[in-house]
Amino acid sequence: MSAGVGMSRRRFLQWCGGGVVVLVGVGPLPARALAAKFVYPEDFNAYLAIGNDGRVTVFSGKIEMGQGVMTSQAQMVAEELGVALSAIDMVLGDTDRCPPDMGTFGSLTTRMFGPALRAAAAKARATLLQLASRRLGAPVEQLRVADGVVSVAGFPARKVAYGVLSQGARIAHVIDAKAVLRAARDFEVMGRSAQRLDGRDKVTGAALYAADIRLPGMLYARVLRAPAHGATLVHADTAAARAVPGAVVVEEGGLVGVLHADPALAQAALALVVAQWQLPALELDPESIFAHLVDAAAPLHVVGARGDVTAQAPLARRRFSSEFHKGYVAHAPMEPHAALAQFKDGKLTVWASTQTPFPTRDRIAQVLGMDPARVRVITPYLGGGFGGKSADRQAIEAARLAHATGGAVQVAWDRAEEFGNDTFDPASVVRVESGLAEDGSVSHFDYAVYSAGERGAASCYDFAHARFRASGAPSYGPAGAGASVHPFPVGPWRGPGANMNCFAIESQIDIMAAASAQDPLAFRMRHLTDPRMRRVLQAAADAFGWQPGAAPSGRGTGMACTIDAGTYVAAMAEVKVDAASGQVRVVRVVCAQDMGVVVNPDGARMQAEGGITMGLGYALAEELNFHGGQVLDSNFDTYTIPRFSWVPRIEVVLVANDEVAPQGGGEPPIITTGAVIANAIFDATGARLMRLPMTPQRVLQALPGPAHA
Repeated sequence: MSAGVGMSRRRFLQWCGGGVVVLVGVGPLPARALAAKFVYPEDFNAYLAIGNDGRVTVFSGKIEMGQGVMTSQAQMVAEELGVALSAIDMVLGDTDRCPPDMGTFGSLTTRMFGPALRAAAAKARATLLQLASRRLGAPVEQLRVADGVVSVAGFPARKVAYGVLSQGARIAHVIDAKAVLRAARDFEVMGRSAQRLDGRDKVTGAALYAADIRLPGMLYARVLRAPAHGATLVHADTAAARAVPGAVVVEEGGLVGVLHADPALAQAALALVVAQWQLPALELDPESIFAHLVDAAAPLHVVGARGDVTAQAPLARRRFSSEFHKGYVAHAPMEPHAALAQFKDGKLTVWASTQTPFPTRDRIAQVLGMDPARVRVITPYLGGGFGGKSADRQAIEAARLAHATGGAVQVAWDRAEEFGNDTFDPASVVRVESGLAEDGSVSHFDYAVYSAGERGAASCYDFAHARFRASGAPSYGPAGAGASVHPFPVGPWRGPGANMNCFAIESQIDIMAAASAQDPLAFRMRHLTDPRMRRVLQAAADAFGWQPGAAPSGRGTGMACTIDAGTYVAAMAEVKVDAASGQVRVVRVVCAQDMGVVVNPDGARMQAEGGITMGLGYALAEELNFHGGQVLDSNFDTYTIPRFSWVPRIEVVLVANDEVAPQGGGEPPIITTGAVIANAIFDATGARLMRLPMTPQRVLQALPGPAHA
């Protein structure tokens, strides 16, 4: 339930179990909330609670979709509170129990929510130390904490456990900015590789996802789908479906759903619906989309600039003009979208596979005309999200059907529905004009991106004369919806926009380095003054064993670097290219990153390895087939994602930097993947690929020589 909307004191205590509770205020808080004796504040959500048994319950609006934040958040609390990791229970993504949160995306959990969570734990620790000081008769300065037990320095027998201190205490504190966090040099839990809290459940199959949840009397829903985006339902004849024994048909505001206690019979009944559609007149396809994106684009705006590009360009000794393209990419998660909704006693509860439980709750409430206080969203584990589980159309469908029938209804998309109704990473175009001065340095760099957005569109290089422009924000939504220029809905995709921007920027850097016969590493270092970026790039080179030399050298090695989510990344790769087939095999990738304080080193490495592996898809194979608003891919027989056999040897180098707070780790490593492979292909063959994905056919077309012309 949202803060300040009808939760009683009794219900709050039932949720939290009493003890010491640390709250986050989201509105005006009465002064009595800070009193030593627990008094219910009017507007609150709990961050954590220490129960009478000493166990710590952490409430977080963030969700676990495989990225490991269940474990890293627990590590942060364990560190600041002074308890064992095994003593922590996590409650994630429950809108009735957790602090309001916009969602889990953008590599924001650790770097943005982490400090507040650590502050809550530090506040709880200070409170418990005050209680222990009175109980043990010693000043706080003489107390020590280990595994939830407070003792007096030099007198280990004088001790008391957190659970004893919290019994009957009923103390509430509101976090503030004054909480003192532990320094990295004192870490005992953070900075170490902890075993994942969700690991056992997921390995044994005990973990529940939205499609796994069952309620008594629930119905399975199959929803009538349009043959193309932008199509309008003219008429649906549902008489035959209604005649199926046990079938329930809902027709409401353009939604046609067929429900049954047996999912197979629900599908069979849906097949009996005869629908007439008015189709949109769209002729766009994967080849014509790029000209359309530029022609229909909003005016370019400057996202970063220095010097005078216009005046400098004519003075360049050599000038380079490039245009880069990227097609639409699907999220293709292991778990398709699913949701179970139950309408009971005037309240709607939705178990949804969602990255955005609170915004989803609000969208559902708006669609149904309900008070958000009467809608609860609970987020089970997600089987991958990558930005695609933010729109939550399936949750709204389940909610509407449950509200209409007054019961429990599950909507679980199959793979064809996933492809047909997901949002997609937008196709995009980048145009770059650059030049070299007489001394071989970059004279100017003029960059314009269409459709991908401005994330990563301003380079980390110190060009004296540079301009970076973008055509509006990414237009997420279907054609004709506001400023959208796309034939179907688009949305965030792991590192949204940055993958394309890095591909274009780092390719252009390599184009200039090769044209002037300069080593790619030396060329980049020449234009970098940021000590963090230089250190990370050198760390990657050292681990990779970079051999200086101008490209193409025939060795098949390349590099790329970027800054994203506060993390500095440099990647180097080795590839093999089959000149007969155009097939690219990535042999090895080294990824160095400075992400500040590393909460869980193994978790950070896993995120990097997963990002690089996923990045092989958009780099080498993934591109949506479509005609107008019709998505032509419906499964993995036509849409290719990376296979295990593609995965190269991956080495992750975590560049130590405890002077910087923890930064993002879920997205930065994927961003350099397309660029580093493109540059390695050029070094191997002399073929410069200007379009993602770099399929075998496109590699063959780009290979130099008459045989490939």
